[in-house]
Amino acid sequence: MSFDAPFALLGLLLVPMLVALLYVHERRRRAQAARFGNPALLPNVIDRQPGRLRFLPLAILAAALCAMVVGVARPHATVSVPREEATVMLAIDVSRSMTATDVVPTRLDAARSAAQTFLDKVPAKFRVGVVSFGSQASVAVPPTADRSLVRNALDLLKPGEGTALGDAVLLSAQLGTRQRAQDGTSPPTAVVVISDGARVGGRTSPRTAAQRARALHVPVYTVVLGTQNGVVEETLTGGFKATIRVPPSPQTLRQIAQTTGGQSFTVTDRAGLQKVYDRLGSRLGHRKERREITDAFAGGSALLLLAGGAASMALFRRVP
Repeated sequence: MSFDAPFALLGLLLVPMLVALLYVHERRRRAQAARFGNPALLPNVIDRQPGRLRFLPLAILAAALCAMVVGVARPHATVSVPREEATVMLAIDVSRSMTATDVVPTRLDAARSAAQTFLDKVPAKFRVGVVSFGSQASVAVPPTADRSLVRNALDLLKPGEGTALGDAVLLSAQLGTRQRAQDGTSPPTAVVVISDGARVGGRTSPRTAAQRARALHVPVYTVVLGTQNGVVEETLTGGFKATIRVPPSPQTLRQIAQTTGGQSFTVTDRAGLQKVYDRLGSRLGHRKERREITDAFAGGSALLLLAGGAASMALFRRVP
């Protein structure tokens, strides 16, 4: 939290001084009252005494004064507000290793299914595009607000060879930043990469692609999918089949996320992947904004003053 007029906070020093003055005044009043009466007879005159509750109105009043002083200092806070427009690019790995069944039914099918659900998490005005990458990166569907086109593109994803990771990141970032909002400005863009490994082929290195994405102010969120037990079968010459281990390789994906200001997630099952998509949907659908919150403190102080008055009426039958 920051303040436009921080020197006004010095007024907080007056609150304990006022409390001390009220305490001294109360003691003097009681001492003067004792001179003209017998305190031992007080229980016969008054049904009950508020006891420690007598300090409640004073405490509420002090809190109200503190809130009022903080409001005068014009506080600002960073709050999360919904985005109205943005572009999200889904870059999905369709390499052969994504056919491994360690994530049911396969890594690719799990990624596709979770992406379908993810579409329901982002605001309707968001444009969503899909880039698939195997031996090369290609546009499955350009950024669009038509969710049916995106769903159809996800359904048509087919496994291939290679992992042109750098090409996919760069292509996704460039496509996203070409979009224009209704006012002619470029809305914020984020890339979500779902893959299980490092680069195999492609013209652009992941490091170069991450640097270019950072220059375009595009954060890349990476989702590393798979377990150490993942395997795929390859048919050899003569009809023989070989079993190849395909454990996930998260290092490159983590570096991409770190370079671009995004975040990297590692999941080992379909439920974990869905949780990641839920978090991303909420994060991409909101943005951080610095706002003045003076009204909140002013309203809070008014409510506290009313509460203090009500407490005083209930306890003493008078307003403090």
